[in-house]
Amino acid sequence: MTFAALAQAPDRRKTEARLLALVVLIAVFGYAYTGLSMSGRLPSGLAVFTVGMLLMALLPHLVLRRFAPRADPLILPVATLLTGIGLVLLHRLDITYAQTPRPKIAAAANGQLVWTGIGVAVCIAILLVLRDHRILQRYIYLTMVIALVLLMAPAFFGADMYGAKRWILLGPLSLQPGEFVKIMISVFFAGYLTVNRDALALAGRRVLSIQLPPGRQLAPIFTIWAISLLVLIFERDLGTSLIFFGVFVIMLYMATDRTSWVVCGLLMATVGAAVVGSLEPHVHGRVTAWLDPMRAFTKEGQAERMSDQLGQALLSFGSGGISGSGLGQGHPELIGFAGNSDFILTTVGEELGLAGVMAVIMLYVLLAQRGLRVGLSARDPFGKLLAVGLSGALLLQVFVVSGGVTGLIPLTGKALPFLAKGGSSLVANWVSVALLLRISDHAQRRREPA
Repeated sequence: MTFAALAQAPDRRKTEARLLALVVLIAVFGYAYTGLSMSGRLPSGLAVFTVGMLLMALLPHLVLRRFAPRADPLILPVATLLTGIGLVLLHRLDITYAQTPRPKIAAAANGQLVWTGIGVAVCIAILLVLRDHRILQRYIYLTMVIALVLLMAPAFFGADMYGAKRWILLGPLSLQPGEFVKIMISVFFAGYLTVNRDALALAGRRVLSIQLPPGRQLAPIFTIWAISLLVLIFERDLGTSLIFFGVFVIMLYMATDRTSWVVCGLLMATVGAAVVGSLEPHVHGRVTAWLDPMRAFTKEGQAERMSDQLGQALLSFGSGGISGSGLGQGHPELIGFAGNSDFILTTVGEELGLAGVMAVIMLYVLLAQRGLRVGLSARDPFGKLLAVGLSGALLLQVFVVSGGVTGLIPLTGKALPFLAKGGSSLVANWVSVALLLRISDHAQRRREPA
């Protein structure tokens, strides 16, 4: 980049500030519109929500101006907008659940606002403390040990909730270690593949015009495959298992540029899912519900006590049409407690229609695209792979959640990033945002002249 081009380059932080102002206006308008639509008056918590959104946008922006001025200008506004949309949807659901006698579901919007503040504070702390992302490369094996302990902890000490063991109860709080594990394994895989990518890129035998990797280099992928199957068997957590294995395959392809690794990964994932899905009762039940979601409304399905949530979700998407029924004018309470978890996307589909669902998905795609762009612009291999891993984990989680609630794949029970209720998920997502911002700032500094 020449000095002349650098002098004419737009100020990234000014662009970010304008986008953040627009994001705050959209979120506050949505919050106010929800109250007017459902009760005919402005919600009582509008002032608190407005102040919260302003602080959530302003504080990270000021920190970026001082400590990461060259960071990507779109990552923070997109993450803030998704979080604001999630708070609006949870507020809308709280109003309905408060008016519904059965099932009695506790309010979630205020708690989610608190967790949002915690997540943003953690993001700011990382930007202040972690001045160079390459420091993480020194601790990759320690990171992986901690990740494995957290990954296996729910199988031995976790609570069985909603058919899966992915939570650890700490008094009144619950923790989902899998949300933080996806970040830790991205850090480990980035460091491991940076050192061993030359050996993993070796070519072996050719089968059906596909150059397979050498047999001795298949040990890493077999190990990760076995761990993901153990998670699926003992914790019955299909979503975490898919993300864990999928992130490794994505980063492996990025490091070696060999399609054979992707083919091997897909074959192993298919075989593992088929075997566990036929043997493990909980996973088998979800596959059965996926194959015939409307069976729950028949006498046979009711006798088998099948869950009707997936069927209700498909009906919600169908009733939403192109433009939806309008915010606050749908019936998400028919899905039950899942309305403010992984099924929160059905509220978007019913009340904002196909247009709203596509807008939300495009925000996820834009956030992942900026992360991948950060990876392509990074000069160091570790930062390149880490950015790709974090972006790939986001895309995989959005796919397994949205694919589950739309009937594309079996339900996984994972939280939709930034939107769904869950403190662990929200904090972990803001940690990913902080790391992407730090890598993008470092990459841009390396591209500019001293």
